[in-house]
Amino acid sequence: MEMKAPRGTHDIMPDQSGAWQIVEEMIRRRCRSNGFDEIRTPIFEQTGVFARGVGDTTDIVQKEMYTFEDKGGRSMTLRPENTAGVVRAFLEHRLYAGPMPVKLYYLSAPMFRYENPQSGRYRQFHQFGVEVFGAPDASCDAEVIALAWGLLKDLGVEKLALHINSIGCPKCRAAYQEMLKAHFNAHLDELCETCHDRLERNPLRILDCKIDADKPFMKEAPHIIDHLCEECQTHLENLKKYLATAGIPYTIDPMIVRGLDYYTKTVFEIVSEDIGAQGTVCGGGRYDGLMRLMGGPELPGVGFAFGMERLLMVMDALGIMPEDDNTTDVYIASMPEEEARQAAFRLCLAMRAEGLRADVDHVQRSLKAQMKYAGKSNVHLMIVIGQDELETGKITVRDMRTKEERQTTMDAAVGTVLSMAEGEE
Repeated sequence: MEMKAPRGTHDIMPDQSGAWQIVEEMIRRRCRSNGFDEIRTPIFEQTGVFARGVGDTTDIVQKEMYTFEDKGGRSMTLRPENTAGVVRAFLEHRLYAGPMPVKLYYLSAPMFRYENPQSGRYRQFHQFGVEVFGAPDASCDAEVIALAWGLLKDLGVEKLALHINSIGCPKCRAAYQEMLKAHFNAHLDELCETCHDRLERNPLRILDCKIDADKPFMKEAPHIIDHLCEECQTHLENLKKYLATAGIPYTIDPMIVRGLDYYTKTVFEIVSEDIGAQGTVCGGGRYDGLMRLMGGPELPGVGFAFGMERLLMVMDALGIMPEDDNTTDVYIASMPEEEARQAAFRLCLAMRAEGLRADVDHVQRSLKAQMKYAGKSNVHLMIVIGQDELETGKITVRDMRTKEERQTTMDAAVGTVLSMAEGEE
């Protein structure tokens, strides 16, 4: 049996993980500066968390969830997205009893969807996302958009387009749903099988159909933005004002409805214009009814999610992937005798205690082989410990790049290495 990663999954190897860590740290800094705290939830939940929260008319619930029965006979599901799970945690831990708003983020959290693997899209993938609970104002929508926009700028993704829409609220959406039914009933023979089911249960989902997306009757469908109630229209107009204040350009895109049932009012996507069709790196919106739908109080919410693989794919295509400095600050070679190896090991630990990336030989190479290894590896400084060094306590620190050498003692070696690693004279 050939051992391979399951289809639709991938390994993040050491030559890639450094870039992930750099991007993750930039995300953490941006979230901290915006007052967000990290939350970590289980990778599986009771199936009802997603069926109820995401919506049973979505492709995720109908086609893509990894659902299984545990040994206690309970239906469990690997999380396909994280908002529903974060809401569950928010309710379970009664965060609604504290001051509002509550601002949370999650980072490189694994998600699972059974879908056709393609560029930047996997069956196990990772998301960064934010959720804000308890803030109904359009200023909060603008804040989360500005966070995403600013982060992408931090990462060097410059040519961005923000697409926004409003999908209304239950008050104005009911009449709009009837308009959609009337429109799509006139094209019943052209609808895909899935959309036949959606027509009665949730016709808004038809606008998100990938199969029928390019058919003329889709473009002729009525737009909810033309049929908003006064509250939703005011919310949209206020969002536009806050985006203008933030200096973020936007385009109204009436075809954005997002793929989840819980959205209300604002929905948005941020696209890298350099990449085109594969360039959507962020999507989100407002979900004011989700908390109540999941058995909690009537509290508004707004958030977004990035696919980490998609984000890094865009950065790679733009040639702006961060380079991980995997330099070994100091490599300590030694003669094979145990006394020399012990001295090298002791010195290596002292170097590491000062935050240096230090290493020694663990496979009993000869001294010549260790020096050859250091020459081929990304080693900055090298120390050799032999019989003379043991007897005199004096060692030489060699810069493998400039060939500079400095004489020092065992006791002073850490300070010498620190100064050379930092480029001090």
